[in-house]
Amino acid sequence: MGSTGGRRERLRAETTAEIKQVSLRLMASGGPDAITLRAIAREMGMTANAIYGYFATRDDLVTTLINEVYTALADAVDTAWANAPAADPAHRIQTWARAFRDWALANPEGFRLIYGDPVPGYQAPEGGAAPDAAHRVCTGIAALADAAWPHAEHLYADSDFQWPDFDGGLLSKVRPAFPDLPPAGVALALRIWGHLHGLVSLEIYGHLQTQTISPGKLFQEELTQLVRSLGIKSEG
Repeated sequence: MGSTGGRRERLRAETTAEIKQVSLRLMASGGPDAITLRAIAREMGMTANAIYGYFATRDDLVTTLINEVYTALADAVDTAWANAPAADPAHRIQTWARAFRDWALANPEGFRLIYGDPVPGYQAPEGGAAPDAAHRVCTGIAALADAAWPHAEHLYADSDFQWPDFDGGLLSKVRPAFPDLPPAGVALALRIWGHLHGLVSLEIYGHLQTQTISPGKLFQEELTQLVRSLGIKSEG
């Protein structure tokens, strides 16, 4: 009886994993609106009713995907940040950024799910699909600015950013984690994010293919210039 139950649980886990893999594959080939339980069932040779035994609704499936994808990204960048020496902010910032790009290249479908066009008609649960992971990534981005701020503060003496310039939800995440980071520092975090996310998005969506055969070199050059613009000197 125990063996039968264990086999049943294993098969259920395998089918659940396949449903999620097929969902991301469909989205990659057909866009966000390609994620439907009926299409997934057709790809897997199942009936639509059988899929409902694993996910009650399409939105439940999308929520699960977003949560797992976002958590995997948060784990990747958090680990990179923790393993980089705090005494060398230049290296630490670049390590976080490279981890973000490496994860995106290894998981292009996941990147498109959380940073591309929204899934049509999708209603996220209250609090968001991946609140914990989103919080971790958000504070991770702010950590880049916080690490740079002692070196870059004098460059932003004329900044006129004030707290009302930012979304309250963003500030509720950033200010408790980095109480000494001023409004200009939060603006810097968003600018750093724009630099990193912009190039990675161009690469993931194939817009650099006809522009350069060395996107990795281009990304590294962007990191070098970013650190230089922050007034940080690498310790090694």
